[in-house]
Amino acid sequence: MSKGKVLLVLFKGGQHAIEQKKLLGCVENELGIRKYIESKGYELVTTIDKDGPNSVVEKEIEDAEIVITTPFYPAYISKERIAKAKNLKLCVTAGVGSDHVDLNAANEKKITVAEVTGSNVVSVAEHAMMTILNLVRNFPSAHELALKGNWDIAAAARDEYDLENKVVGTVGAGRIGFRILERLVAFNPKKLYYYDYQELPKEAVEKINAASRLLNGKDLVLERVEKLENMVSKCDVVTINCPLHENTIGLFDKKLISHMKDGSWLVNTARGAICNAKDVNDAVKSGKLLGYGGDVWYPQPPGPDHPWLDLTRPNGFSGNAMTQHISGASIDSEIRYSEGTKDILESYFSKKFDYRPQDLIVYDGDYATRSYGERK
Repeated sequence: MSKGKVLLVLFKGGQHAIEQKKLLGCVENELGIRKYIESKGYELVTTIDKDGPNSVVEKEIEDAEIVITTPFYPAYISKERIAKAKNLKLCVTAGVGSDHVDLNAANEKKITVAEVTGSNVVSVAEHAMMTILNLVRNFPSAHELALKGNWDIAAAARDEYDLENKVVGTVGAGRIGFRILERLVAFNPKKLYYYDYQELPKEAVEKINAASRLLNGKDLVLERVEKLENMVSKCDVVTINCPLHENTIGLFDKKLISHMKDGSWLVNTARGAICNAKDVNDAVKSGKLLGYGGDVWYPQPPGPDHPWLDLTRPNGFSGNAMTQHISGASIDSEIRYSEGTKDILESYFSKKFDYRPQDLIVYDGDYATRSYGERK
C-alpha cells in the first residue's frame, strides 16, 4: 500500500520524447522522477488530461497529496479543486510561475505552494531578447515574404529598425527583468527604464554601467519610473517581466496601451493574462503597436479564436512574434527544473521541510514572497 499519491501533469511529447530523452517536461519522460517517487513509497499518476469535469486531474486530485504541474501546460488548481482535494499538502510548479494555483485557497488550507526559482531566468531572458529583435527588425513579415517567394525588399524594410539608440523599458526588474537589462547593454540603447516596487541595488546598476563603459564607452542611463503610464510613454520597446497576481491581471489594456508611443513594440514573456488579448490585437490592427510578441497565452493552450493568432498591421503584414510557451522550456532549463522539483520533494518526503526560501510562494497559511502578496 502506498503512502500517498503524487499527481503529475505534463504535456505530450510523442515521438519527440522518444528521440530526445532530455525532454523531461513531457508525460513520457515524467521529469525523470518516477523511480525516485516510487522509492519513497508513493504512487505516481502522470497525465495530460487536465481540463473539464471528467478529466484525470479532476478525478485524481481528490486523493492526491502532491500535485506537480508546469507553467507551459498548466493544470489549473482552482478554489473548487482545492476544496475537494482532501489530502493535498503540496503544489509544485516544475518551473517558475504559480499563478495557475488559487493561492488564497491554498493559504486557507495551509497547502504549501513551491516552484523552482531561478531555473528559467537565463532561458526566458534570452527568449525575450530574441522576441525584441524579431519585432524591431521586422523578422515576422520578412520571413513570411521570403517563404512565399515574394522578393519585395521595400515591404520587408518599411517597418524594420535598429535596436541601437532605442528606449527600452521593463515592467519588473527581478531575476529575469534585470538579465534582460544586462543583455540590452550590448545593443547600445539610448536609455533603459524599469518599473518595479523597489529600486535596483546600487551594485546592480553599477554592473550595468560597467558593461556599458566597456562596450559602448559610456555610462548607460538606467532609471526607475514610479508611474507605469509615464514609463510606457517614453519607450520604443516595453517588455513585461512581472508575476501575474490580482494587481496585474489585464494590466495592459486599452487605457494603458493608449499611453504607449505610436508604432512601439510590446513583448510579454511573463503571463498571458497580464495583457487584455483583444485590446492588444486592436492596437496592432490599428497601428498603435507595430507588433506584439512573447510566448505566454491565457488560457494555455489557446482556443482557435484567440486574438493573438491574428496580429495583422493595417498594411496587411504580420506584427506577430508569438510562440508556444517555450521560453523557459529549453533543454537546459528542463534539466534545472527537474532537479529543483526533486529537491523540493526531498524536503517534503524527509519531513525536514527545509525548502529553499526563494522557492516558496505560500507556506503555513501565508504568502512567502512579495511577488504574489504581502506577508502578514
